[in-house]
Amino acid sequence: MKTLLSVLAFAFLFGTGNAQGQEKKFSVYSIGFYNLENLFDTCHDEGRNDYEYLPDGRNKWTGMKYTHKLRNMARVLSEMGTDKLPYGCAAIGVSEVENAKCLTDLCNQEPLKKRNMQFCHIEGPDHRGVDCGLLYNPSMFKVRNVKLVPYLYEKQEDIKNDRATRGFLVVSGTLAGEHVTIVVNHLPSRGAVSYYRELGGRQIRVVKDSLLRDDPNVKLFIMGDMNDDPKDPSMSVALGARRYIDQVEDGGLYNPFWEIHASGTGTLMYDGQWNLFDQIIVSKNLICSEDCDDYSTLKLATFKKKSKQKKMLKSLQPQIFRRDYLMQQEGKYKGGTLRTHAGGVWLDGYSDHLPTLVYLIKEQKR
Repeated sequence: MKTLLSVLAFAFLFGTGNAQGQEKKFSVYSIGFYNLENLFDTCHDEGRNDYEYLPDGRNKWTGMKYTHKLRNMARVLSEMGTDKLPYGCAAIGVSEVENAKCLTDLCNQEPLKKRNMQFCHIEGPDHRGVDCGLLYNPSMFKVRNVKLVPYLYEKQEDIKNDRATRGFLVVSGTLAGEHVTIVVNHLPSRGAVSYYRELGGRQIRVVKDSLLRDDPNVKLFIMGDMNDDPKDPSMSVALGARRYIDQVEDGGLYNPFWEIHASGTGTLMYDGQWNLFDQIIVSKNLICSEDCDDYSTLKLATFKKKSKQKKMLKSLQPQIFRRDYLMQQEGKYKGGTLRTHAGGVWLDGYSDHLPTLVYLIKEQKR
């Protein structure tokens, strides 16, 4: 489903106007990411260390708890993007999902089922059994192909089963009539030293360069739980995602969540401080620059030179998705995220991460 917004409707949503006095119409979309924090079913997967998420495991993971988890995740996923768009996100990358059965059960939850949400998933080698996936609305995003690029270790001593980790899920498709590729990631945890996330950042960069060689015009979204903040070496150096638009070189990447984190907020709290591990990084051809001056409340940088951009899909605004129900309202961890478990107690919550998303626009031809 596409919604064409007149300039008046667009002004209502984004607080913008049309200086030239001519009506413009736009298609508006959103793309998101959410770490689902251990979406496990209740059955053992052979060869995976999923024992804490079994009925007799440490978390006493019963069918009732699994059903509640699915319901809670579906609520969040269905509401992402609805601050501005009634139909939510065109596509949402997810992490910490055990298998395709979990994604099938998730998409069968009523808020997602009524949108006919589908998913892409390839079983990966992670020793705990968690994978990345992509949910998508087929009326907006058309999948072309899906592949899983493995995370590769450089040191011989690291190449063993108990270190196997998530690969990079690469989904190519069509959005707004344009070639779009989404790379969903979940880099090694903070239990590992920075080197392993930097290694992941360099490998994602290789994937990015390969995609751009295949099609220099492809629009890229690199998203995921990076287990690092935007300024950390894995993102800023190894991947090369820039803080400011005018720093982005040809074939480079822009990280709109860097400035958000610099303002003091984030997607998960640790020791009273916000980290922003959940990022959506975009290719240079998605940057809304020169002709975005009409949308002054949302533009991401000021440019001196003026030139007319073609009617192409552009990334306009990043957002951390927040709702009161996602947050701890009392107690020691008040102000943090409301998790599924904490201190061995089932809270019937959501995730230790908040979702993120970006809004996109494309001017329609008259």
